Amino acid sequence: MLHELRNAIKIPELKEKIIFTVLMLVICRIGGFIPVPGINGEIAIGFFKQAAGGAQNLFQMVDIFSGGAFSQMTVVALGVMPYISASIIMQLVVALWPSLQREVRENAEMGRRKINKMTRGLTVALSFLQSAMFAKYALQLNLARPGIVAGELLDVQAFGTPWLFYLITITAMTTGTMLLMWIGEQITERGIGNGMSLIITVGILSQLPSAMGMIMQQLNLDSQEPGQMSFATVLVLVGIFVVVTIATIMIIQGHRRIPLQYARRVVGRKEVQGGTSYIPLKVNYAGVIPVIFASSLLMFPATIGGLVGTGNWVGEMASWISPGSTSYMVLFVLLILFFTYFWTATQFRPDQIASDMKKNGAFIPGIRQGKPTQEYLEATMNRITLLGAVFLALIAILPSIIGRFLAIPQSISYFFGGTALLILVGVVLDTMKQVESHLLMKRYDGFMKSGKMRGR
Repeated sequence: MLHELRNAIKIPELKEKIIFTVLMLVICRIGGFIPVPGINGEIAIGFFKQAAGGAQNLFQMVDIFSGGAFSQMTVVALGVMPYISASIIMQLVVALWPSLQREVRENAEMGRRKINKMTRGLTVALSFLQSAMFAKYALQLNLARPGIVAGELLDVQAFGTPWLFYLITITAMTTGTMLLMWIGEQITERGIGNGMSLIITVGILSQLPSAMGMIMQQLNLDSQEPGQMSFATVLVLVGIFVVVTIATIMIIQGHRRIPLQYARRVVGRKEVQGGTSYIPLKVNYAGVIPVIFASSLLMFPATIGGLVGTGNWVGEMASWISPGSTSYMVLFVLLILFFTYFWTATQFRPDQIASDMKKNGAFIPGIRQGKPTQEYLEATMNRITLLGAVFLALIAILPSIIGRFLAIPQSISYFFGGTALLILVGVVLDTMKQVESHLLMKRYDGFMKSGKMRGR
C-alpha cells in the first residue's frame, strides 16, 4: 500500500487532486466546530442525548452522518442530507417527466445543467425547512435547559416569536449546507472520488473515537463490577465488522461475465477475424448509493417529526419509523431494493450496449444481435440486480438485528456494522479505483495488484 501511495505522489496531476480533496474535507470538518451564532454548543452537546427522548436513536444516526455537527448545533448540522434528498426527488422527476428526458437525450450538457440548477434550488428549499425546524428544536431545548440559546436573541420578538433567532439560524445553517454542496461538487470535478459520499464518510470516521470511548465505558474496565457490555459482545462486534467488510467488498466488486464473440475486430490499424471477449455485469451496479438514498429519505421526514415533537401525527410518524424499530427496518429494506433497481435502470443502458455491439460486429453466442441482445442483457441484469439488492439490504440491517438481541447501544451498532460501514467501505473502494485508474494510465501498478513499478 505504501508503495502505491508513493507512486501516486509521483504523478503531479494525481498529487494535486489528492491535496485538493484533503483540503476541502478539512474545511468541512472545520465547519463542524463552528456553532450557529447565539447557540452555546458546549451546553447543547451535554444535553443532547437526554433531551432527544424517544427519538434518541434517530438523532444519534443523524449525528453520525453529520460527523457530530448535529449535536453541537453547528452551521453544518444538516450536512449534505438536503442535497441528497433533493437529488433523489430530481431523479424521480426526470424519470416521470418525458420532456425533460427528451431534453437530456438530445443535449446531455444542457440537460445536466438544468437538472443541477433545479437540484440546487430544491436543496435551498429543503435546507430552509429543516433549519427552521432545527431552530424550533433548539428553543424547546432551551426551555428545559436555559443557556443553550443566547438571551439577547430571544428578547427580539414579534407576535411572540423570536424572529431574529430564527433568521440567524436559518441563514447560517442554509449557508453551511450550500457550502458543503459546493465543496462536494468541487471534489467530484477537481478532486478524487465522489464529493458528497466523501463528506459523509469523513463525518462517519470522525465518530470513531466516540464509539471506541463508548465501548470502553460500556466494558467498565475501571471497576471490578461487570459492565453493560462483555468481551464476548465486543468479539461479536469485531466479527460483524469483518463479515460486513468482506461481504461489502464482494458485492461491490462481484460481476457476471457475459461472453462475446466477434465476427471481426480492429486491432490497431489492422482488421482481424474472430476473437472473444466478455461484458462484466456488476452484481451491484449501484454500489452503496441505494443505502445512502434510503437512509436520507428515511431520515428526512423522521428528523422533521422528531424536531416538531410528540403529540401530533408528524411526531407519531417519526416514532413509527425510528431507527431500530421493525417498521424502520422493513421500510429500509424496501427502499434499498427500490433504489438499487431505480439507479440501475437510469444508469445501465442495454440498448446502447446492444447498438455498440452490432456496430463492432460482436454478438453473444446463441443470441441474435439488436433487440434480442438488448432483452437478454435486461433480463440478466434484472436477475443479478435482485441478488445484489437482497444481499445489500441484509448486510445493512444485520448489525441492527444482532445489536437488538445483544442489547448493544444503537450508536455503536450503527458505526461497527450496517449502514455506516457499508457507506465507508463502498466509498473507500470507489476512491481507490479512481486512484488506481490514474496509476495504470501512467504505467504504475494499482492498489489491486502487487508488483514493482514499471517505467513510463
